[in-house]
Amino acid sequence: MREFFLTTDRLGFSVWNENDTFDALELWGNPEVTKFIVADGKMLEEQVHQRLKNEIETYNNAKIQYWPIYLIETHENIGCCGLRPYDSKKNILEMGIHLKDKYWGKGFAQEACLAVIDYAFNTLQVDALFSGHNPKNTASARLLKKLGFTYTHDEFYPPTGLYHPSYLMTKQDYMDKKAEVNEI
Repeated sequence: MREFFLTTDRLGFSVWNENDTFDALELWGNPEVTKFIVADGKMLEEQVHQRLKNEIETYNNAKIQYWPIYLIETHENIGCCGLRPYDSKKNILEMGIHLKDKYWGKGFAQEACLAVIDYAFNTLQVDALFSGHNPKNTASARLLKKLGFTYTHDEFYPPTGLYHPSYLMTKQDYMDKKAEVNEI
């Protein structure tokens, strides 16, 4: 049974470990998931193993990662959502999410991202969050805007070889969005 360090109504966040190869392959080995993440749209098994290793190393070094997320009810892995270092001098982390395609369109991405945003600002005390998306990924663009991120620029992303629309959410943006929600 997995332990969760963060939960929402439906989701539990855990930490990747060496025993998570099956979940990692099911997620990043799926071309529907990776079509916007890497240049050729597919990750080879060796690349998935390296991605898992990188997530574990990021956690060991920075205590953050794109954490695996599970349905609380069934403990089934649905993908990952989390943080990685971005600009330590300005206290900015990068937020991202990768969901298995059968969980798209069910509100899980927004639910997971909101939990990570709260965690980043309230627990980790970051000053801002960065996020970007493949220019062809319109669903991610809609999600980031709905979450309250503001477009700032296009940034080159080496894994895809493309310039990705990039967004920022400052702590003040977060506080304003939270106040707006509480007024409703």
